Amino acid sequence: MKPIALRIFLWPLTRAFYRLTVLSPDNVPGKGGALLVSNHISFVDMLLILAGTRRFVRFLLPQEVCALWWLKPFLRYLRVIPLPPESQPRELIRAVHEAREVIRQGEVVGIFAEKSISRIGVLLPFRREFERIMEGLDAPIIPVCLDGVWGSVFSYQKGRFLWKLPHRLSRPVTVSFGKALPASAAAFEVRSAIQELNTDAWPHRRKTMKPLHRAFVQRARRCPLRFAMADARVPKLSFGGALMKVIFLARRLRSHWAGQEKVGILLPPSVAGALVNFAALLMGKVPVNLNYTLSEEPFASCVGQCKLQTLLTSKAFLDRVKVKIPCRTLLLEEVAAQPRLGEKLLALALAWFTPAGVLERAVGRERPGSLDDLATVIFSSGSTGEPKGVMLTHYNILSNAEQLGQLLDFGPRDRFLGILPFFHSFGFTATLTAPAVMGIGVAFHPNPLDAKPIGELVRRYSLTYLMATPTFLQIYLRSCDPSDFGSLRSVMASAEKLPGWLANAFEEKFGLRPMEGYGCTECSPVVTCSTRDFRAAGFLQAGSRHGSIGRPLPGVSVRIVSPDNGQPMSLGQSGLLLVRGPNVMRGYLGQPEKTAEVLRNGWYVTGDIATLDEDGFLQITDRLSRFSKIGGEMVPHVKVEEKLHEALGTNEIAFAVCGVPDAKKGERLVVLHTLPDHRLADLLKKLPQLGLPNLWVPRPNQFFHVDTIPHLATGKMDLRSIRALAARLSAEKPTEDKESA
Repeated sequence: MKPIALRIFLWPLTRAFYRLTVLSPDNVPGKGGALLVSNHISFVDMLLILAGTRRFVRFLLPQEVCALWWLKPFLRYLRVIPLPPESQPRELIRAVHEAREVIRQGEVVGIFAEKSISRIGVLLPFRREFERIMEGLDAPIIPVCLDGVWGSVFSYQKGRFLWKLPHRLSRPVTVSFGKALPASAAAFEVRSAIQELNTDAWPHRRKTMKPLHRAFVQRARRCPLRFAMADARVPKLSFGGALMKVIFLARRLRSHWAGQEKVGILLPPSVAGALVNFAALLMGKVPVNLNYTLSEEPFASCVGQCKLQTLLTSKAFLDRVKVKIPCRTLLLEEVAAQPRLGEKLLALALAWFTPAGVLERAVGRERPGSLDDLATVIFSSGSTGEPKGVMLTHYNILSNAEQLGQLLDFGPRDRFLGILPFFHSFGFTATLTAPAVMGIGVAFHPNPLDAKPIGELVRRYSLTYLMATPTFLQIYLRSCDPSDFGSLRSVMASAEKLPGWLANAFEEKFGLRPMEGYGCTECSPVVTCSTRDFRAAGFLQAGSRHGSIGRPLPGVSVRIVSPDNGQPMSLGQSGLLLVRGPNVMRGYLGQPEKTAEVLRNGWYVTGDIATLDEDGFLQITDRLSRFSKIGGEMVPHVKVEEKLHEALGTNEIAFAVCGVPDAKKGERLVVLHTLPDHRLADLLKKLPQLGLPNLWVPRPNQFFHVDTIPHLATGKMDLRSIRALAARLSAEKPTEDKESA
């Protein structure tokens, strides 16, 4: 079949299910041999690529697919090359030689480098047959990325092929052809190129996205009776009920927030906090959830940076947190008091009988919303310095929610535990906005340290997803019963490194191993995440790897570069982690210089040191700010902490390592600990056996007892307070000139 005839045949076939966008088709050479290497998302990937290129492509497909009786005639007509399994080496070599000969004769060959169609929605490890095909050939490798196919009827989303209803009749799909790579390109290089093509293709999903408030309204109208949220004060609220309450609050707040671009909110994770945030979004305001654990000066700085005129809170909460508010205060109890029948009926009518634009004008919105509008300002935790206002758009947050949804395969029966504060980007995205736009229920609790009430909450609402920090998991490990977490099918730990001993202890008690993720406020926040493995006869697709933080989310690209000169590091080497994707922030509020420091040509400089393996799993080894330069050598604090915990054999976080100035070697290590004297004495005896280089071993007289390791409300170590405390304690005790053994 000639290419033009094939395209005419495939055009109506592919357009019946997809709206196809083809990017850079001219990257496929007009003549001469080439190898197309693509990701593998669905059963029709070959047809989508054939429909997107002017050249005829002979594909290598698994032998078992070529043997299907109902496909044989069509595949024979397309001159598909059967690819035997690795258990048949002679036949495999024969197929490789046939593909080499086809390319040598000037034809184009296509191969799906993943061993099988993805069952977990991410880019899988690449097989190396294509390296053998291209060895010694003078022809290019063309990376190809298919985006938007996951979730279609021909993908394996929900673990089912074909037998599921499509989300929309004509699904937008992007086929991207990358720039030519040399024939000598390794599997890792080609995989990275395809991942970056996925990032470049992601903006084409914008046509199916709506701003957060419109996505929430649409979801509430589609499933009004579905459980939406609950807390101690509100036992159950449906999506329809939530929408009406949001409209009521928005109309009540219209006069209070008139003329204000950004509005301050001081509420814990709760139904009230969620409703107020969506009321602000519906009105076209930018909700700024403020950190109620900050001291007076940084709190006032956050208010000043956003030029907040009002701050909405509740009297009961304000009495508990004792925050000094430097602007006008609105009390939710007074704003929402004594709703009238007319207000309720109007909210009902607006919720169900008016177009979205009319609804927005009825609550005081002055113009239609855009995906590029500012959705919120999240202030960085301040663990290493003064808080910076991170500007996140609707597109940033919606993209991150969609990325998480593809990776973790959320469904309407899933329910989240909402314990993360909304002033934390993980809480704002994962337990506030993402569930609301995806139709997932959330049970909120204001204090993540209340282990017993949280265990009861999980049990009562049959919650399926727990998103927390390692610090919080440690508390639940001590205080919750195994039966409390019986309904959970996934536990995600983020915000700081998950120690192996904690993951093991949690799995041993609850029968569920926490999956580690990684993110930062500037990335909305999730960058990578582990997921469950897919296991079936003849299949094992690993979604996690011990010691790693998972793979990058769909649409996210990562690079590992030298901290000194920015040059790419070799595979497996540690270096500075860079991130690019639709979830990367607009910038820092009012700080263009600091924005320019961390955003370079679209890449966000995380400040974390990481390694990347050939299967795409990322491992964070330390923060750039958590190194000490001792005698000219970079000493990682996290590695020292891990060895100390390992030697102690504890199930609690008992150490925090940091550096302080030292006249002799530039810096020295200081260890804050919570051990009693006899346990510390035992540990000090084990210092020479830690297996660390001598420069990495802390001096015995630089261990200082503290009642608790300083932590932020988000569960992260408060590095700023740790450094200040270490500097004070170290200054009070003279150092020894003699190094410890």
